[in-house]
Formats: sequence, C-alpha cells, structure tokens
Amino acid sequence: VQLQASGGGLVQAGGSLRLSCVASGLVSSRSAMGWFRQAPGKERDFLGGIIGSGGSTYYADSVKGRFTISRDNAKNTVYLQMNSLKPEDTAVYYCAAADKLHNIVVATPSHPSVSWGQGTQVTVSS
Repeated sequence: VQLQASGGGLVQAGGSLRLSCVASGLVSSRSAMGWFRQAPGKERDFLGGIIGSGGSTYYADSVKGRFTISRDNAKNTVYLQMNSLKPEDTAVYYCAAADKLHNIVVATPSHPSVSWGQGTQVTVSS
C-alpha cells in the first residue's frame, strides 16, 4: 500500500487549503481512509475519516464544521478541504487507509491494520 499526500503549504489565518492523498497498491474503493495531523512534540491526532463508498464521514470535534473529507474512487484519491484555518492548525498532515472506519478512528502510528502516507506540512501564519 502506498499513500502519497500533497497540497500542504503556507497559508494565512482564515484561509483555505485542500490536501490530496493518492492511494495505490492494495487500497481499494472499499477501504476506509482518513486524515490525521501531528504538531511538533505532540501526538498524532485523528481529524476525520470516510468509508469506502464515501457515503459516510466522521470528524473529530476540533475540526467539525471547518474540515471536510471527500473521496474520488475513480482517481483513488481522498481529499481534505480545510477552511477558516488557524495558527493552531499548523502541523504535518497524514493520510491513512484501513479495512474499516473504526480502525481509522482509533489508529495510532503503529496500528497493524492501518497504512500511512508520508505527510505534508501545513503552516498557518497569524
């Protein structure tokens, strides 16, 4: 399984970014996928997840209403639209894939059933 995240960068507070994650290998349209972030010196936090069909999503309270996850199975790509960005959103953002959404929600970097992308840096300036 390979996950390639992109779309990070530097943005001013209040701005928007859209991250993309292209999946290849054993990731299928049935795989659940999700997004996480990790700030320096902190743990990797779950942001949101989406089931294989894209029909159901689940978000952490910290980003609910500001971040939106979607996927295009024809392109093997999952997106994270981030709006109203704040300086505290600054982190490395990771995408992940698993057999089911539950494993995404509870994932840690060492979870045996979760595959991780390499991360993309998002910096929000005040």
